[in-house]
Amino acid sequence: MANVQLKNIKKVYPFVSGEEKKAKKKKNDDAPKKKVNLQITDEGVVAVQEFSLDIADKEFVVLVGPSGCGKSTTLRMVAGLEEITDGELYIDGKLMNDVAPKDRDIAMVFQNYALYPHMTVFENMAFSLKLQKVPKDEIERRVREAAQILEITEYLQRKPKALSGGQRQRVAIGRAIVRDPKVMLMDEPLSNLDAKLRNEMRAEIIKLRQRINTTFIYVTHDQTEAMTLGDRIVIMKDGFIQQIGTPQEVFNHPANLFVAGFIGMPVMNFFDAKLVREGDRYYTELGGNRVELSPDKEARLAKMGVQSREVTLGVRPEHTVLADEGVEAQIDVSEMMGSSIHLHVSAEGRDVIIIVPTADDADSYESGKKIHFSFSGKTAHVFDKESGKNLEF
Repeated sequence: MANVQLKNIKKVYPFVSGEEKKAKKKKNDDAPKKKVNLQITDEGVVAVQEFSLDIADKEFVVLVGPSGCGKSTTLRMVAGLEEITDGELYIDGKLMNDVAPKDRDIAMVFQNYALYPHMTVFENMAFSLKLQKVPKDEIERRVREAAQILEITEYLQRKPKALSGGQRQRVAIGRAIVRDPKVMLMDEPLSNLDAKLRNEMRAEIIKLRQRINTTFIYVTHDQTEAMTLGDRIVIMKDGFIQQIGTPQEVFNHPANLFVAGFIGMPVMNFFDAKLVREGDRYYTELGGNRVELSPDKEARLAKMGVQSREVTLGVRPEHTVLADEGVEAQIDVSEMMGSSIHLHVSAEGRDVIIIVPTADDADSYESGKKIHFSFSGKTAHVFDKESGKNLEF
């Protein structure tokens, strides 16, 4: 339905009376400690900075990151609910910076559903169409079609208070899709649901995406949602984009330590290690054990001119395997997860997680037991100790 372009978008929240001096003092006090999450300038607090992204027609893009990283602010600027301080927003090639929200042909699903409590489900879904003076028979057709897609036809005459959280969220989504918008915006729509319902609604959103021809921009702090829903993921931190890529790209080739630690569950294991270059070959050295990196990783490191150095080594728990020889560790806790066991161990002065398949001897992983683990050079990631940047890219 529409392509969306964001070019160097910036959002600054100006100081209100009396805040400027406090902010400057805080900025000066915290600067040496580097603990300020969002940048403070003379203009105000910078919530989003240098955000550039091209979203293709019918693409599903997910903005993901921790609370306060600027993802919802970015979405609200696309919706027109927040003014754009600097930069340009285009929808279908048309500049939208000063276009009113109602004229952008977008629909938004909010975290708290935002349903009218005194209206029935049908009236909630039909409300925006009535404001647009759409004919009654067309309203009836659109609402019933959306209700059928979302399987809420039987609830059309109920009021929101008579619905469960999942049903209310379906109504909120239905109210958005009846408008047949060019762009569908979703701001953490599943965060108020329990775990089982979130899994069900994720599947429903995937089905919905296949049935309506709309461009989706979806905001979440849940990396599982991002990985399962998105064609591409935009990972944000402190108002800046950290990496843009497909779920597989950001999982297999994290751009930096933040992305590596944020994407994947359980989180990636990190070690203080050494990278050794011998000709065009690269090895990691950890706990007296040497592992050669895979040829593709060696080629990328050689292309970047990387030499021997101290590095932060990253290995995902699912890529860490028990071995007869390797890095020595001691089991602290073992968690039975059904199809696998999560071993929490101490190794090289770090807390490490190892995922092993469930076996008949699962009871043998008692606390205090000494084990060894290893990993493949294909699944190891090396990061610069200062900048945190992935040395392959």
